[in-house]
Order: sequence, then C-alpha cells, then structure tokens
Amino acid sequence: MSIAPLTLQENYWESLEIQDDDLEYLYNHLLDVETPLTSRELAEVLIRERLRVETETIEKKIGDGATYLPKEHYAVGDTLRFPAFKWDEGRVVSTRAGINPEYPSFEVIEVEFKNQVKRFFASGLEDHALNSPTTIDSSDPSVTLENVVGEYADSIEHKLTEKFKSVPDLVKIAGAWFPRSLLVDINMGHLNLAEAVLEVASGGPLPTTAILEQIDLPTDVNLKLTEFSLNLALDEDSRFDEVGPSGETMWFLQRLEPEGVQNPPFHLRYLTPSISQSESIGETAKLNALVFDELEAEVDKTNASNNITVSLIYPHWRSGTIPLSAKIARLFPTAYEAPRVNFEFVDEETGKRYSGWVVRPNRYVYGLKEWYQEKNLIPGSLFVIKQGKRPGEVLIQALKKRPVKDWIRTVLVGADGGIVFTMLKQQISNELDDRMAIMVPDPDSIDKLWEQTGRARGSIESSIIEIMRELIKLSPQGHVHAQELYAGVNIIRRCPPGVILQVLANYPQVTHQGDLYFRLGEPALEE
Repeated sequence: MSIAPLTLQENYWESLEIQDDDLEYLYNHLLDVETPLTSRELAEVLIRERLRVETETIEKKIGDGATYLPKEHYAVGDTLRFPAFKWDEGRVVSTRAGINPEYPSFEVIEVEFKNQVKRFFASGLEDHALNSPTTIDSSDPSVTLENVVGEYADSIEHKLTEKFKSVPDLVKIAGAWFPRSLLVDINMGHLNLAEAVLEVASGGPLPTTAILEQIDLPTDVNLKLTEFSLNLALDEDSRFDEVGPSGETMWFLQRLEPEGVQNPPFHLRYLTPSISQSESIGETAKLNALVFDELEAEVDKTNASNNITVSLIYPHWRSGTIPLSAKIARLFPTAYEAPRVNFEFVDEETGKRYSGWVVRPNRYVYGLKEWYQEKNLIPGSLFVIKQGKRPGEVLIQALKKRPVKDWIRTVLVGADGGIVFTMLKQQISNELDDRMAIMVPDPDSIDKLWEQTGRARGSIESSIIEIMRELIKLSPQGHVHAQELYAGVNIIRRCPPGVILQVLANYPQVTHQGDLYFRLGEPALEE
C-alpha cells in the first residue's frame, strides 16, 4: 500500500491565518454546545475541524477516479492528479512507446502541469508499487491531532484571541467566550442582590456559584451558561471586582477592598524624574540581581524555584507590601485579566492566615503590614516566600534568630530636620541583609520628610548625593556600595536602582571603583 504525500504545506500551522469561515464555525460550535469555552479550548476545536476538512479533501482527490496509476493507459487530453506532487493536476499532451529491456512493453506519457512544467511518466505497467491503493499517512505529525495541539495550540490560541476582539457579539470573561445574544438575562435586581450577598460576606471573595445560590436566576438552562452570564454582568458593573486567580472566578465588592489595594500606598508612589542621559555604566543588571524592585523591567533568567529569600526597602516595609518583580511574581497567583487577585498568605511557623492581594497594574503585593509588625521585621530583614501547597495560598517564613543586641545602621531625623545615619546597638531578632538593613526607630518623623514638596524636598539628584555623604561617613574605606545607597535613598523617597546608578554616572565628583562601589570626591564630601 503506498502512502499519499502530505497535502499540508510544511509551514501550514505556523502560518495559519484565521479566516471568516473559521470564525463562523467556532461561533456555531459555541451555539451547539451552549457552553462558554476558552481560547485554548476553541483552538483545539479549530485544529480538529481543519484536520477534518483537509483529510476529506485528500480522500476526495484519492477517490475521484483521476489519480495517476502506472497500470492504466492514458490518451492525449486526459487530466490526472499526481500524489507524488502534492496532488497537482496535469494534462496528457503526448504518448509514445517505452523502451526498456528490463520491463515488458509499456508506454510513456508526457504531462504538462499548470505551471507549464512538463514531466514524463510510465503507463501500461501492471507490476509497479504505485498501483497499490493510496491512503493518508495518519501518523504524520502535521495531521496528528495530539501533535498539532501540543506544538501549535498556543500560537493559534493567541491568534484566535486577537481575532475574537473584532467579533461584536462575542464576549469574554475569566478567559472564556460566548455570544452575548444568547446569555441569560441579568437585571439590576439580580445585581443588587449580588451586592447584598457580598456585603454580608465582608466584601468577599465569593465564587459565582455561592452568589447564584442566593439570587433568583433561571435553573432550566445550562448552569455554566448561567454562571457565565452572571460573571459578565458583574464584570460590567463597577461595584464588583473579579479577584480570582487563573482558572477561578471570585468576586469582591470594590468599595470594601483595602485602600492599599484600590490605590497604591503613599510610599510606593513614584514619578519618573527628568535626568540627563549618559552612557550606561553597565552595572544596572548587577544591582538589579541583588534587589527586588517592581519599577525595574528586569527579566527573570534564574531557574524556576518554589521559594525565594526576600529583603525589603523602607517603602515596602512601611506599606506592608512586597515588590512584584519578575523573580518574585512567579510565586504568586495571577489571572487571565483581573487587575487584582485575592489570595491568602500562610505563616509557615504558626499557620496564621493573612489576606493578600496581587495588584498587577502597579506590580506589588499587599497585605503583610500586620505580619511585619508581629515578626519584628525591619527594612533589610530576610524572610522566605514559598509557593503554597494549595492554589490561592502563598507561604511566608520569617528567618528568626536568638534576640541579640548588635551594631546596625540606624536612621534619625536631626533637630534641623535633616536626615542622619549612624551606627547604634539595636535589638535584632531576625536574619538581615547587611547592606540593606536599616533600623528606623521613629517612622513617623521619617514620613514627614516624605510629605515635603518642592524646594524643601529637593531633587532626586540632591537626595542621592546627600544619602551618599551620610553613608560614606560610616565606611572606614570611604566608599559606599550601590545596594547600600539604594536602601538608604529609599528611606526618604521612592527611587529604583537604575535611577541611582544614572545619577552617579552623571555626577562629576563620583568615581566608580568597580564591583558597584562608589567614592565621592573631597569637595563634594564637605558640601
């Protein structure tokens, strides 16, 4: 039995374009199943349909009686299809006797294809492999459903998602699509009841099914369709916030969400300063590797791990937040579209739970202020974040040690309102990052510096150089490490690592000594 060569082009799936016929088929499929489906599920449906159509096309070509077989005799003018040439059609333009002593008598036909190329083929040969019935090679990777789905579903899913946006009647919620015209009617009365249900639950979060149980909606239709209809209605009402991680739909009353979730905490707010550009000193990536900063668009190139040790700067410690940097983000739940995701922190030592929020647009995680206080953490304390044992959980562990008094960098506000760094003995009960650890005995006085504006606050450049002077005073070597400076500057204002390095690169009296150490010239030290 001979095998038909593939009719699919080598790049058929890579170059696949979504056609109007594809959209119509998928739209009708949603109507038939009466169930919302994700772009991924619909990509698999489309792949299956495309394979069916292509297979039927091949089978039709095989069975239409015009396939070239060497045993047949052909006349000038006959039209044939040739499996060996991807089923291209050709017309017989001449015939002659064949001459080959190894074969019995046969004929040679000259065939002209549509591209004007002419080829010669044998005919009248009874004993030839190509005389066997031609079938489709069902094991070929490009026509095997499982293989195509595994290799190409992701790219087709992306193409479908983009294409669906142009279809007015298709709506999406929690990653699933369905025609709006067939949704269950959800009126304002239903939405008011949903608000009341969530208010009784302290705002949420509640799954859609829990809300459905307490409001009067039709029960004689597909339950998934009813859920989808309610989800869409809640999503389009500003009172409700979808806060579930990917794969779950959970609802919260937006007005009852913590203020630090609805709006970025004061200490995390940052306005990009106007700084003259210079050639990069090539150290930003090194510094980013030592800290976690949500304002830096770094790429996480480390191996995937289910835990990471974190040290915080003052703004996050004061706000009860964690920066959602690329390294940290993979440990927290995410969502298809929801800007805020509600989950639970679990203290690995005590089992106590704390409500946490991933605020995706502003790239921070909220909800640990109470825990920081309970564990006596300070800016620069080390703690561990781990992936939870269940979805919607993240484990946290403070790195406690026996309490001891030790010398530590301490920040004070002087009588003149200026900031002072000094070394004082302080009670320490947690492991510290020595370069980032700073004791803040009076956060309220520090916060008054944050509230200053205009000339009183000064420029970002002046703040960086001021903190640099203070830290160098504590260094016997007379220099400061960029990581220390980053932690120090963020005591008085929010500033990402890249900006600090840019200011140092531009400042004429700053010398880079290598390995992220910087020295300030004598005139600048004495200012």
